[in-house]
Amino acid sequence: MINNKLVVGISQGDGNGIGYEVIIKSLADARILDSFTPVIYGSSKVFGFYRKLLHNIEQLDTYVINSARDAKPKKINIVNCLPDTIYVEPGQSTPEAAKSAMTSLEKAVADLQEGLIDVLVTAPINKRAMVKEGFGYTGHTEYLQNKLGAKEIAMIMVSDTLKVGVVTGHIPLKDVAASITKEKILSKLRLMNDSLMKDFGVDRPKIAVLGLNPHCGDGGLLGDEEEKIILPAVLAAQEEGINAFGPYSPDGFFGLGHYARFDATLAMYHDQGLAPFKALAFEDGVNFTAGLPYVRTSPDHGTSFDIAGRDMADPRSMMSAIFKAIDIYKNRQAWAKLQKEKMVTEQKDPEERKSRKPQIV
Repeated sequence: MINNKLVVGISQGDGNGIGYEVIIKSLADARILDSFTPVIYGSSKVFGFYRKLLHNIEQLDTYVINSARDAKPKKINIVNCLPDTIYVEPGQSTPEAAKSAMTSLEKAVADLQEGLIDVLVTAPINKRAMVKEGFGYTGHTEYLQNKLGAKEIAMIMVSDTLKVGVVTGHIPLKDVAASITKEKILSKLRLMNDSLMKDFGVDRPKIAVLGLNPHCGDGGLLGDEEEKIILPAVLAAQEEGINAFGPYSPDGFFGLGHYARFDATLAMYHDQGLAPFKALAFEDGVNFTAGLPYVRTSPDHGTSFDIAGRDMADPRSMMSAIFKAIDIYKNRQAWAKLQKEKMVTEQKDPEERKSRKPQIV
């Protein structure tokens, strides 16, 4: 933390996508640097290339550094972790861009673990291209879980009006039903409940749980996962003191706005949760990874190769990701302080009770 300002690390993502565009637009107003200190992991050359393509962007106060240790407040710090020979091809999927995205992410995560940055915001990557180059993971979430040693994680899509988590993430649809178990649902509910309290400051959160089949199985006619797996998981969560409810049929749940009655919603699979989320909150939506020992967020969109380099990218989701990461970091600090105060109070109470003299009435 520099001068009490959070240091926000930002990995560049795929350099041929819209990552640099949304980063630059998000940091274009110099007043935003009064709130935090940005550190971009990538290339000052690529940053300059995209800045020249964008209209209505004034001269930015950038500072090229070799390490986040050298970051300066009120400047856009760029850690040059890519070779000067890097070549930019907006809108194209290339091996070079995939390797650069991997290098940027690895450097940012290393600095996060070392405490040189406080939170991490990841720009969109081309997963398929990175896997071809030996990435070994189906996305940021899986990589971070392994790299940061998190036993259990949950992808939660966040906006001001809606929070949606998923039981199964980046797996084929044909494998979803077999992957859903009572224990997996219960584990995600525990993690979401904990995250809502610790990361978002929600007291006694209410979580809705969606069904898997159309009409929640229609009494077993269209599937029995609701009766045999999902409902038992909800009841088990309630026995643990978690305010979980459901299962609900997704079409009516979102179509009738019932999600507004809950603090978060747990979907069974990726598109069941993310499709309605992006329809309702795409512009300012944020992807947050709950369960990690560090705060990580990202925009809720992809590389958008079709508009890369054309000054058409909307920066609102990236801006939301940056400020949401800061909010969550501060919420965690407040939560840790509260828990410490509770422990002190609990330790004092027994001693105070022992020291009290009986009163004569």
